[in-house]
Amino acid sequence: MEVILYIAAIIAAIGFLIFCVSVGMTLISLKPILNSLAGTLSGIEGQMEGITRETTSLLTKTNSLAEDIQEKSEQLNSVVHAVKGIGDSVNGLNKSVQQITSSISTSVEQNEEKIAQVVQWSNVAIGIADKWKKRKIIEQANEAIQDDVYPFESAQTEKSKRKWGRKK
Repeated sequence: MEVILYIAAIIAAIGFLIFCVSVGMTLISLKPILNSLAGTLSGIEGQMEGITRETTSLLTKTNSLAEDIQEKSEQLNSVVHAVKGIGDSVNGLNKSVQQITSSISTSVEQNEEKIAQVVQWSNVAIGIADKWKKRKIIEQANEAIQDDVYPFESAQTEKSKRKWGRKK
């Protein structure tokens, strides 16, 4: 039975040898793949360094732009506040004009009758003034005609004309 043990040990050693040879062959065949993988990882590492540099530069520029936008936004806010103030002033002015207009229209409505009377009296006064002017023109024309027709009037007639306001 010892022989069986030796045979089993030899079979196990042969199996182990086959196993070691197959593992060795597998590792030898993996060596070029692992070398290629190492080269690829080196390339990726170099690219990552470039990406990191560009990302850092981009972040710096982004921060600079963000600060510039913030400053301009604050300046724009002051302009917006100023425009809002102007708009508020215009609205206040509009309200004042509306109040004045409504108070004037209310006053006109309350004094409408008085205004109508003033207009009537002014029309009457204008009519009287026009008649007065026409009367003076007619009187002057009559005097001119009388002077031409009766150049030698008596002193008595002159006095009566002055008395009654016909001749000056």
